[in-house]
Amino acid sequence: MTGALTTADLRELAEQAGRDLEGAHPAEILRWAVGTFGSDLVLASSMGDEVLVHIAAEAAPGIDVIFLDTGYHFAETLGTRDYYADFTNISLRTILPLRTVAEQDAEHGARLHDRDPNLCCALRKVEPLERGLAPYAAWVTGMRREDAPTRTDITVVGWDAKRDKVKLNPLAAWTQDDVDAYVAEHHVVLNPLRQAGYASIGCAPCTRAVAPGEDPRAGRWSGTSKIECGLHT
Repeated sequence: MTGALTTADLRELAEQAGRDLEGAHPAEILRWAVGTFGSDLVLASSMGDEVLVHIAAEAAPGIDVIFLDTGYHFAETLGTRDYYADFTNISLRTILPLRTVAEQDAEHGARLHDRDPNLCCALRKVEPLERGLAPYAAWVTGMRREDAPTRTDITVVGWDAKRDKVKLNPLAAWTQDDVDAYVAEHHVVLNPLRQAGYASIGCAPCTRAVAPGEDPRAGRWSGTSKIECGLHT
């Protein structure tokens, strides 16, 4: 649908939409995206952003959703993925890394995530995402401005210069209170790890529950200086 647009056209479109749609409900942003990009739109979900998937299934029925199966996910996360694939109106594609965990261990040694988490993320998340996004002109994420200091300036629609794609963050302006209110009103099915204190959910070896009042991202790569997996940097 956007094949006739140049990269410059897409960037201008994204930047204008970011201004026009600031303050809009995430569902409105997604409906605009579907109307603009059609089948050239994809949502990337870790199934730790259940509210976004729920909204997308309602506002953009049949939307393509890619899930990166790193080989290290919690069983609860895979179960959440299966629920949304089976019982909501999305078209889910699971993307695998080029190597299994066993093959990666053979090449780099066991527990690479402990010794070089950046390389592990590059192999098991970043590279698979690049393949998953390749056919699309625009992609949707669940990032929110309050998630981390690196995300405070994200726009609801913007330009991903790294990939030359339009990038949508429909939940950018939402607070945790907004998320909680939507969950309660719409009875959103959540990853069961939420009940165990997991505020931000990633791979099992690199994620822990957080204490009440602790920063929600404190459970990711705890004890290291790492704060991002590389998908959004």
